Amino acid sequence: MDLSREDPSPRRPPQSRRRGPAKVVAVLFLLLLIAGLAGGAALGVSKVLGGKAPDYPGEGTGEAIVQIQPGDTSGDVADTLVAQDVVKSRKAFFNVAAKDPRALSLQPGYYRVRTQMSSSAALALLLDPGSRMLGRVTVPEGLTVEQTLQVLAQGTEIPLEQYTAAAANPASLGLPPYAQNRLEGFLFPATYDIEPGTSAVEILTRLVDRFEQAAQKTGLVEGAQKLGLTPYQVVVVASLIEREVKRDEEYPQVARVVYNRLERNMPLGIDAAILYGVGKTAGGSLTASDLAKDTPYENRRKTGLPPTPIASPGEATLRGALNPVPGDILYYVLASKDGTTFFTPDYNAFLRQRDKSRAEGVF
Repeated sequence: MDLSREDPSPRRPPQSRRRGPAKVVAVLFLLLLIAGLAGGAALGVSKVLGGKAPDYPGEGTGEAIVQIQPGDTSGDVADTLVAQDVVKSRKAFFNVAAKDPRALSLQPGYYRVRTQMSSSAALALLLDPGSRMLGRVTVPEGLTVEQTLQVLAQGTEIPLEQYTAAAANPASLGLPPYAQNRLEGFLFPATYDIEPGTSAVEILTRLVDRFEQAAQKTGLVEGAQKLGLTPYQVVVVASLIEREVKRDEEYPQVARVVYNRLERNMPLGIDAAILYGVGKTAGGSLTASDLAKDTPYENRRKTGLPPTPIASPGEATLRGALNPVPGDILYYVLASKDGTTFFTPDYNAFLRQRDKSRAEGVF
């Protein structure tokens, strides 16, 4: 808010040059002094010059929802408050705001306040983060686009159909060029505060923007080049890692397995990708029928990466995909019920651990 460029009084047309208000006040003041009414004159002059602006007393009653627009000045905010009978006069609120440097930090958004409040009470509520109306939605790591849209629809007042329509036009969401106009993998998992009136397109754009922030923070483009991959391929690898293990410290190890297998032209053998290809995005067990299907995500027989990410990776997963541990590990299997994974370069050692884990009911 810019207090310096705002006149606290409503705008008036230019005054005539014949006799300004100041001359009238001066003449009146002189006449009153001559009449011996100096005390009354002082009070009268105060009223003529403006005096104390009309203001409601107390904390107000009921409820009102006000919106501060981007770029609003203190006078703009005052006009909004007066229009909704939150404060009694524009000048009263402006005077309070001008004396409080915190008024400069008022943020655009919707606020829940009360009607007929004192200007100081109204400003205090606008400065209270608890008054700001925000819907908070948490998008977990490892969700597909479809699952993410469902989470957003459940956490906001926007119907799923509007999210689905927005997702069907990925070119409007600000995807990076290397995303190839594909949305899967780029709706970043995080917690989002969403204001009333935000559209589905705006929300999905925020998720894509948040991915871009994580990409810059992790050095995705530069890191992919060092690995001899495209940024999109690294996002694919990160999505595989996201669905395979849950421990941050194991992400670089799974990345090494993936890269070693790619270099040896070995099938990746990642069941999460096969499940994605047969539509079991919520997980589950693979059946013989699932394994027999020839989808682009079948990777027990086919070599190479899947054609797209299979979920949205988080920042830690992107970092793991960009920083694989050194070594020749080629196999991994869940080793304990607490989620620890066993890694090895030896196939027979892998088989022994797999059988042991099965016997112990790990999976």
